[in-house]
Amino acid sequence: MKRLLRQRLGYRNSHLAVLICLVLLLLNAFTSAAEEPIKIGAIFALSGKAKNSNLPAVLGVHLAVEEINHQGGILGTPLALLLFDNESTPIGSHLAAEKAALAGVAGIIGASWSSHSLAIAKVAQQRNIPMISPISTIPALTAIGDYIFRVCYTDTLQGALLAQFASRELQAKSALVFVDISSDFSLNIAQIFKTNFTKLGGTVSQEIEYKTGQADYSSQISLAITENTDIIFLAGYDESGFIAAKLQEAGDKAIPIGSDGWDAESFFTLGGNKIRQGYYINHWSPAHNDALSLTFLAKYGSLGEIKAPTVLAYDAVNMLVAAIRLAESLDHEAIRHSLAGLRGFKGVTGEITFGTQGDALKSACIIEIRDGLPIHRNCYLQPQP
Repeated sequence: MKRLLRQRLGYRNSHLAVLICLVLLLLNAFTSAAEEPIKIGAIFALSGKAKNSNLPAVLGVHLAVEEINHQGGILGTPLALLLFDNESTPIGSHLAAEKAALAGVAGIIGASWSSHSLAIAKVAQQRNIPMISPISTIPALTAIGDYIFRVCYTDTLQGALLAQFASRELQAKSALVFVDISSDFSLNIAQIFKTNFTKLGGTVSQEIEYKTGQADYSSQISLAITENTDIIFLAGYDESGFIAAKLQEAGDKAIPIGSDGWDAESFFTLGGNKIRQGYYINHWSPAHNDALSLTFLAKYGSLGEIKAPTVLAYDAVNMLVAAIRLAESLDHEAIRHSLAGLRGFKGVTGEITFGTQGDALKSACIIEIRDGLPIHRNCYLQPQP
């Protein structure tokens, strides 16, 4: 057989040995490539002012990747989580997205703050990389292009629900709005709330502006307590806890209400733990009695209080993995097509279906704060006419 092979190849032993070595090298290369993990990029704030509010989402990404790898990965191939720090800035988010693209990720999970996700999405769309944001709610995000998705509801929904809750459940007739003019999210959600609240017959006395990280809020507090409104809508992130506490200390009787940004632990440590009564909207409640939610809490509840961004990020990774499995490919276009076609995906935060623009079609929950503690209920709401 060897002689026949030499005759047919027309090579001497030395040449055949070289040929065999080359074949073995090629086989080893293909084997190594096959064994390379599938890279998933995650972009969040690991430093800077957004770090504390981003940590719950980072935890969710880690839990999902570890769980998937424990179950054998995707089609027998493990996942490799590449975590990039956006340094709490839009430009840092842009640079992190460029790094993720160069690293050859199959998809990007991120970010948390809307201004960060907007910067990432522009790169992801340009590079044709599927991106799923766990908790960026600004409507403009998915309008960037067909490679951009989110597993959370939008500001359009949460703003309308907050206005509806304030008007119909709290019987509020007047409102004051605090808005962070350095935040795309805050500016957007404030406008949506005002529009819907006035449509329901309420009045907004004025909009008080501030910037995240400013050293002193005394002028804003002094202005607010002269208004004597039924509610104060604080359109911000964890700094809203500090502002709400200061308003209360100054004697303001208005009920503070806010967005999903109030779910962060830092919201309570900065002052939310002093709020006598308040309300905020959220994507998920640990009181939700759905089977997958209960299973998740049974697995990971020992880690401490589970926040909504954790389960949203967990769902985002699992949806990306589901799309890769469905596509049976790491081709970005194939993954994007699979994501767009997912219907009724069963996640911890409920069933998720992407609309035509990549937005998750889902409901929301109102959480009450009483004596500084969140009171969770199984209360999933939809807009009413």
